[in-house]
Amino acid sequence: MSVRERRLPVAGRRAACPTRPSALAVHVDHRHETGKVRGVRCFNCDSAIGKLGDDPDTVRRAAAYLEGTSWKPTLVAQGVYQLPS
Repeated sequence: MSVRERRLPVAGRRAACPTRPSALAVHVDHRHETGKVRGVRCFNCDSAIGKLGDDPDTVRRAAAYLEGTSWKPTLVAQGVYQLPS
């Protein structure tokens, strides 16, 4: 993969990375089942996606946790809170 090819997926569609990875720090992200390349990521994003099992639902639950929506109790009535299940 050339430097230009490595930059195209990042430039063409926003990767998971908040910053554009440099040509030397990119990791080719692929589906482990098929080997199909999904794009290029920085090391941290590629590692995080892998550690979360390449599972979109797990990534969503992690984001909900970080945003505080998965653990905040809901006020049901005055003084009564319901915890998320």
